[in-house]
Amino acid sequence: MGSDTIAVVGAGNIGGTLARKWAAAGHRVVLGARDPSSPAATALAGELGPQSTTASVGQAVDVAPIVLFAIPGASMAATVGALGGGLAGKVVVDATNNMGAESTDSIAAITAAAPSALPYRAFNTLGWENFADPVIGGERADLFFCGPDGPGRAQVEALIAEVGLGPMWIGDHDKLAIVDTLTSLWFALASGRGFGRHTALRVLTEG
Repeated sequence: MGSDTIAVVGAGNIGGTLARKWAAAGHRVVLGARDPSSPAATALAGELGPQSTTASVGQAVDVAPIVLFAIPGASMAATVGALGGGLAGKVVVDATNNMGAESTDSIAAITAAAPSALPYRAFNTLGWENFADPVIGGERADLFFCGPDGPGRAQVEALIAEVGLGPMWIGDHDKLAIVDTLTSLWFALASGRGFGRHTALRVLTEG
């Protein structure tokens, strides 16, 4: 899959870490930023290699069939609303967490802005440290996600595997609450129990 163009909107710890992994896997990564010429955005693009670049958020979305959002969750509704049809027909990955809101995810906002988009909830249940280093104690961690079955699911599974995590599809959007509860579980273990941010989960089954 490593020839796809991916728009990564948000160049913080999560977006930056995933961008590095996907660029290393052979993808062209376009960093969507409010200020594409900012030192942080241009420095990250320089790390990713000559095939990657920075652009405005709208320009990045326009050229990519896959879009990852890793921005503050509170700004998602306005961001995807402004993009509107630019997300139509694209695989859209919501890695944001709108903590304290009625809904932690932004799947409904994405669907309202672009009804034909294929939105997936992924990369929101773990700290970025687990994307940078997905192996703990010699075991590969799993990443739980949800969204529609079909080709989009296969693309998201490939993206997760390229980060080094085990893709664990739970189901369609009716499983959003389960995925988001895992975010709360991660915080309870990493912070509440003091296990630290390099903490993750893995499914064990005989099936």
